[in-house]
Amino acid sequence: MKLLFEEYGGTYTMQGDYRLPNIVLPAEEERPIGVWGQRRLRYLKQHHKVLYYNLLTSGKLHSHLADTEKQAHALFSRLVKEYAEKEGVTEQLKSIDQMAWVRRMNNIRDRATEVVNSEVVLI
Repeated sequence: MKLLFEEYGGTYTMQGDYRLPNIVLPAEEERPIGVWGQRRLRYLKQHHKVLYYNLLTSGKLHSHLADTEKQAHALFSRLVKEYAEKEGVTEQLKSIDQMAWVRRMNNIRDRATEVVNSEVVLI
């Protein structure tokens, strides 16, 4: 009697007394995953295991992380630019008082990071 898995061309490998299916995940396209994608991966593994395993076994995890990276990076860049313009953090300030410019830009980047984490990475 063949099992359904075998009827569809599946094969098994004997490991001791157990028959384990020979399963290969579908190939995914290679796209870069940066810090935002890594944060999303860690979040999925810790807090959304079902979604993580669904994406992993369907072969869509890497593309999901790459999409998250792209979306998060675009939002971060846009927010930093908007906050800097709104708060008057310009190249002129940079040439006049570099330390003030660095403090204000670090503050802007920190706030933008919080927004990106809450709206893109940790959803």
